[in-house]
Amino acid sequence: MSGYLEMVDGPAHVRKLTVEQMTELAAELRQELITKLSKNGGHLGPNLGVVELTLALHHTFATPRDKFVWDVSHQSYVHKLLTGRKDRFHTIRTTGGLNGFALRTESEHDCYGAGHAGTALSAALGMCAARDQRGSDEHVVCIFGDAALTNGISFEALNNIAQTTKRFIGILNDNEWSIAKNVGAIANYLNKLITHPRYNRLQKDFARLLRRMPKGEIALMLAHKAEEGFKSAMTEVSLQQNLNPMDADGRGGFGNSLIFEEMGLRYLGPFDGHDLRMLVNCLEFARTCDHPIVLHVLTKKGKGYDVALAQPEKFHGTGPYDIATGAGPSPKPGSPPNYQDVFGQAMVKLCQKDNTLVGITAAMPSGTGLKALEKALPQRYYDVGIAEEHAVLFAAGMATMGFHPVCAIYSTFLQRAYDCIIHDVAIQDLPVIFCMDRAGLSANDGPTHHGLFDIAYLRCVPNLIAMAPKDEDELVDMMFTASHQQHPAFIRYPRGAAEGVPIKDHPRLLEIGKAEIIKNFSQKPGRKVALFGLGNLQKLARQAAEQLAAEDFDCAIINPRFTKPIDEGTTSFFGRSADVVVTIEDHVLNGGYGSAVLELFSDRHLSTPVVRIGWPDQFIEHASTVDHLREKYGLTAANIVAKVKAEFSSMPAHHQAIVTAVA
Repeated sequence: MSGYLEMVDGPAHVRKLTVEQMTELAAELRQELITKLSKNGGHLGPNLGVVELTLALHHTFATPRDKFVWDVSHQSYVHKLLTGRKDRFHTIRTTGGLNGFALRTESEHDCYGAGHAGTALSAALGMCAARDQRGSDEHVVCIFGDAALTNGISFEALNNIAQTTKRFIGILNDNEWSIAKNVGAIANYLNKLITHPRYNRLQKDFARLLRRMPKGEIALMLAHKAEEGFKSAMTEVSLQQNLNPMDADGRGGFGNSLIFEEMGLRYLGPFDGHDLRMLVNCLEFARTCDHPIVLHVLTKKGKGYDVALAQPEKFHGTGPYDIATGAGPSPKPGSPPNYQDVFGQAMVKLCQKDNTLVGITAAMPSGTGLKALEKALPQRYYDVGIAEEHAVLFAAGMATMGFHPVCAIYSTFLQRAYDCIIHDVAIQDLPVIFCMDRAGLSANDGPTHHGLFDIAYLRCVPNLIAMAPKDEDELVDMMFTASHQQHPAFIRYPRGAAEGVPIKDHPRLLEIGKAEIIKNFSQKPGRKVALFGLGNLQKLARQAAEQLAAEDFDCAIINPRFTKPIDEGTTSFFGRSADVVVTIEDHVLNGGYGSAVLELFSDRHLSTPVVRIGWPDQFIEHASTVDHLREKYGLTAANIVAKVKAEFSSMPAHHQAIVTAVA
């Protein structure tokens, strides 16, 4: 760290810098991002793209009094560097370090926490309404990406802004990407807006004019050009050139600003998001505007680092990398594939044999593994943008026509479509298949991305089947099984490497609601413990069983497979034959698989003690590794052994005597 960055300890210092000094600081910030993130990874590309924009924001406004609301907030790294956190920036996304997203408890400069897209416009409008209610005069600036406009919540907010407040500043950060390339009509609309030659020429002329005018004239000229030039000139361009106006935006305008203007927001842009002088001038005008305003800013994802520019999808969120080449660490020979890649390859094979299967992703083709289907069978692949609700409804519609749509959506993101799961899929009992990646922890990302609630939020919904595979071979079996059902089916599996188990050439059908007994009790007398290890924590059950066996416990190991319906017969059998039952799940304890076992035991009047291992009733923080968090919260073999022994110790004396006598 050197130069201006070393001297900047807070936003007040940024406000004292000239444009020329901020230009030098921008280069230093980019170098800091590239260097520090090469160690632990992070959202490099998006942050390289907003360096100048973030500097201009802090130069013009004064946080924490003024509020910056970042959509998703994965692009807030530069903001963190400028708000007193530069000395800890090397800790980002590691145990005890800075969070990878905006976090209210981390800094007074983070006014709103987020991790999902589409939340910023509504949240910022709520802040504006609260400000207006109490009669204060702080500014609220909402920075939202073009990808956020594929999310329905954003339009719900846009529909309400002009009716709610007179002072709202929106920054449309347009880099043409969310994680993958943006798709759909909104992306096409913005592209027309940006690429029309007359529009661009008008914008460049306006930029030159801005630089010549004294500051006092900027507001007047901006208003005239915005209203007369950007609105009216472009709406007539298609007619002047004898173009079919309906070939443009369907409203008689070729790439005009109607989408914002007709919602009552003044629209200015598009502007070069890397031109600091232009950005500062525009933001200065926005500060004085007495009408809701949107500034359309064009940025380049990965700017300043050629490797990130060339691979924007990879460097949206990356692990550690070599700065010179951008290459990540080479996998160790023989390393098992990631679950997402197993899913992706299985989808290709299943689709090749079953014409009713299609794949649907909500802007996560690489993250879910559906990129493989896009390449192999593009006609069977759909990317709907960041619109999980639409993805589920879209799948429901296809299912009514005899298809088995496969929605590949992270567990944490599927929460956003919960109403659609119930109202549109489950009530109609439609055969939509949900493959929920990132079930369990997403350690570096933290609470917004942990998938720890899906068992609970699905258990209470009728008609559905919910599964959790113990390994990659069973994942493929479950996908195959789901494709043969006429009910909604959900499969949860974790982020990262699978178990290294060979995958059969031909998957097999699983009996619905039937568990797998990995190891039964021996015929010998002794203290009997039944361990139900769900999904990827099956290996934890095996580890605990080995340690318990070393202390003369007789252990049975069961792979539950299904969380709805659970195997009542097998579960009750071990409830009657075991002295202690242990349930192990990568999920919160409240409402999870262990809760289902307790409910069954209660219904069947079984008094066998149940030791439940899972995540506590709190939001789990981020950390460097999953193992660190499991150790901290007791999802370990050692803790299972300790809890089992404690359960035996707490048994009534007469019961202990019976167990001891039998042993």
